[in-house]
Amino acid sequence: MAIDFELRDNGVAIVTINRPERRNALDVEHFRLLAQAWERVRDEKAVRVAIVTGAGDKAFCAGGDLKAAAANGRNSLPNAGEFWLTQRNPVLSRGIDIWKPVIAAVNGHCIAGGMHMLMATDIRVAVPAATFALTEATRGVLAVNGGTQRILSQVPYAVGMEMVLTGQPLDAEAALRYGFINRIVPPDQLMATALDYATRIAVFPPLHLQAAKELMLRSRDMPISDGMRMEQFVAYLLGSTEDGREGPRAFSEKRKPKYTGN
Repeated sequence: MAIDFELRDNGVAIVTINRPERRNALDVEHFRLLAQAWERVRDEKAVRVAIVTGAGDKAFCAGGDLKAAAANGRNSLPNAGEFWLTQRNPVLSRGIDIWKPVIAAVNGHCIAGGMHMLMATDIRVAVPAATFALTEATRGVLAVNGGTQRILSQVPYAVGMEMVLTGQPLDAEAALRYGFINRIVPPDQLMATALDYATRIAVFPPLHLQAAKELMLRSRDMPISDGMRMEQFVAYLLGSTEDGREGPRAFSEKRKPKYTGN
């Protein structure tokens, strides 16, 4: 399969877009397979953290496979009957809520739809040769699935405008400087670094991690007074869970906690 899914014993899932011969571009079938992978990340309790990466050393993901779309004669817009099927084949950038932490290991060029996916991840590690671009304008299409909706909250205003309106890419150093990625590492350390992040996160209580991520994301769309109240409510709810009791108990007993996600 061109979308590989590996689940490790520690709860770390690795999703790999495995089409290096097409720069890990996604046609209709691979969008469907990728959607299935994200549904597994969302729904399987054994998954605590996910890493997404691309195969090879050239591209993380080049976005949609425009050659395949042109060969199939597909229009870039859905017909009226498809327009409201917003939950069909949900991917990370559109149609699916994944509250589990998602880490991106960017092994090369991250373009168009690859950028949309990247902007929906939480922690990002990249190789020095990585580039980041929203190139849709140069192809006569719109940066949908979050391209226009997320970029201005993740890079400075003028930078985001330049990226969308001109297709101008960011190199890894600029992306790091703007806080768009967390770290730049040598290619041979990319997956080890992503796995280190994932392993450190996976030992924490899963429900608490998911709650923290959701609260942080929702804080952007509500007054701080509402966010603070929601934070208190969720903390109260988590305190009644098994993991909520296990943490303080393990601390008092001077042992490592054993979290189960219950």
